Amino acid sequence: MKINGTPYRTIWPTADNAAVEIIDQTKLPHIFITLRLDTMRDAERAIREMQVRGAPLIGVAAAYGVALSMRDHASDAALKATCDKLLAARPTAVNLRWAVERMRAFLAPLPEGERAAASWQEAARIADEDVAINASIGKHGSEIIRAIYQKKNSPVNILTHCNAGWLATVDWGTALAPVYKAFDAGIPLHVWVDETRPRNQGASLTAWELGQHGVPHTVIADNTGGHLMQHGMVDMVIVGTDRVTARGDVCNKIGTYLKALAAFDNGVPFYVALPTPTIDWTLQDGVKEIPIEERAAEEVTHISGLCDDGQVRSVLLTPKDSRAANYSFDVTPARLVIALITEKGVVRADAGAMKVLR
Repeated sequence: MKINGTPYRTIWPTADNAAVEIIDQTKLPHIFITLRLDTMRDAERAIREMQVRGAPLIGVAAAYGVALSMRDHASDAALKATCDKLLAARPTAVNLRWAVERMRAFLAPLPEGERAAASWQEAARIADEDVAINASIGKHGSEIIRAIYQKKNSPVNILTHCNAGWLATVDWGTALAPVYKAFDAGIPLHVWVDETRPRNQGASLTAWELGQHGVPHTVIADNTGGHLMQHGMVDMVIVGTDRVTARGDVCNKIGTYLKALAAFDNGVPFYVALPTPTIDWTLQDGVKEIPIEERAAEEVTHISGLCDDGQVRSVLLTPKDSRAANYSFDVTPARLVIALITEKGVVRADAGAMKVLR
């Protein structure tokens, strides 16, 4: 995708293959800067502090983290310690575990002397695969958007929650990949962008990247979606996900479940876009089995913004003595999801239909 007309991925190796660079997403939308990750610790910190975020991108960053570690220490003990450290960085996104375990399984049989070069090549393969997967998700999803447009013959209004665009992946995105593909194909559309409190990843990231690509969009408060659906102003909902169970329960950013309930009540189709590595085949009941990350209370009590003097500052929103809870994800039961949009096609969110994705 493009930033000020220049093509970018969200993560890329340096010219000398000595490190990787990322876009620091904690600074967007007001400041665009890139960061250099020289060590596994740098990669782990970038994941934990959400300088990189979004399930697919977290997985790729972790893969590069393993590669950076193998450059300096490639013993079996170092491989185990590296993988264990990266796995602990974020508990909810299954892509993190998938990528780390893929790297571990790939490297374990190799002699120590071959691991550094091999790990760098494998991390790059994972990154390239992510781009191809997301482009395919976009193709399948754009066909749904096209069908809606052909039926109504007016711009398609799409509501999305959090950020599942190219900033959440290496390129293209998951939930927004169909939007970009449809927009580039000339299909008229408009995106309702949930602000997505408490980290405001819709208002800060989704709106920013849609604007960079020229896609018409409107930022709305999180509680607005139900009203829009009641008044026929939403044709479809597309969200991403950090983990999907074997029976189709969907774990995504907090507030997704409420959007799914509103969509169900108003007959609005609710789609989830995801790469198949996001499916956790070991789990069935998402509500009971998926660990929900609780992040710092400050993300709820404080908010950052661009001040009149041009500086980005954080301010306190709540009374100083009020406690705050920060559950970062919720689970949407499969019964509320009309279909899953994957790189392998569009399938129903139920255990039987999902077998073709294994």
